[in-house]
Amino acid sequence: MVRKLLLAVFALVMVLALVLTGCKPTTTTDEFKFGVILVGPYNDHGWSQAHYEGGQYAEEKMPGVTMISFDKLNSADRKGTTLEQVVEDMVVQGAKIIFTTSEDFQTDTDAVAAKYPDIQFVMISGDHAKTGVAPANVTNVMGRMEYAKAIAGCAAALRTETKSIAYLGPLINSETRRLTAATYLGARDCYEMYRGGDPDELKFTVNWIGFWFNIPGVTLDPTQVANDLFNQGADVVLSGIDTTEAIVVAGQRADKGEQVWAIPYDYVGACDLKPEICLGTPYFNWGPTYVKYLTAFKEGTLKQGFEWSAPDWNDINNRDTSAVGFVMGDALSEEDRANLNDYIAKLASGEVKLFSGPLNLQDGTELVGEGVVATDDQVWNLPQLLEGMTGASE
Repeated sequence: MVRKLLLAVFALVMVLALVLTGCKPTTTTDEFKFGVILVGPYNDHGWSQAHYEGGQYAEEKMPGVTMISFDKLNSADRKGTTLEQVVEDMVVQGAKIIFTTSEDFQTDTDAVAAKYPDIQFVMISGDHAKTGVAPANVTNVMGRMEYAKAIAGCAAALRTETKSIAYLGPLINSETRRLTAATYLGARDCYEMYRGGDPDELKFTVNWIGFWFNIPGVTLDPTQVANDLFNQGADVVLSGIDTTEAIVVAGQRADKGEQVWAIPYDYVGACDLKPEICLGTPYFNWGPTYVKYLTAFKEGTLKQGFEWSAPDWNDINNRDTSAVGFVMGDALSEEDRANLNDYIAKLASGEVKLFSGPLNLQDGTELVGEGVVATDDQVWNLPQLLEGMTGASE
């Protein structure tokens, strides 16, 4: 009798519980939320889309992990919106770790991190964790895009007929100087190795627009700048900005019968916009980085640090392992592809060393002497463009 009474009471309790929870059995979840703050649109075919898809990769690989994203945090698209406001909203939604994905966010990331010491911040690019400026809950990570940019410069040198290569640059800082310089060095390497030419014959011009993408009234118009570079004699324009103007303009000119090519940037699918004139794309593969830092945070092993991630030289296009890669474009010949693969192998083996001397800065002062390879600090903090490059260094 007592046993029946207990069973009846238990059944009544379960019924009441189901009523109170909307007639659904209660379940336990292990949901873990992380934030990603993007400077541009999540679908820009460039830098921000590469990060957005990196977050999606983490969701795919890590069950129970959910991304909270906020895009277009810049003075043109989100006037009056601050990084602190975005972080506060993400924290309210349950984010425990937040990725801030632009060098433009570096100072604000430090300030907001100090306000939220229990939230971990991963600052993509920047080096304040290395220099001791950042709070203890900020770490820095960046991909060694210099290698992929050198491969892009190689592709440009293999294809140019006018011996004039141009670079559509964003703003000027140490990051953009070293990436542009790496492109120039790759072009010189390959023009000499595979075409038998004097690398001093190559013209390499850089024009900067003033930011990572067009902000009307603030930056130069990247469409106009790209057209100017072609008008000045370049037949290959490489992009250093976050968006697609270089390949769009090259495609428009090719449609009118011009023999021109482009190399976009940042996003693995950027060649798709105009594959027949695309020589390839140096791109970031952020998925493995997101998984690495999310896993370390969840396991309690994440420590403040500075990481500059190299490609996986076994396969630079391995989606699961390589921080940066290079997609070969349809406009490359079979000979071009073979030469590019050979150049990649030489970079991987160390037979070709980027930033190997003798190298001078643009003003003629020595960066490194004969047979000396620049240190990581020298490359990371490159103060000027290199001698032989045309364009502003400041």
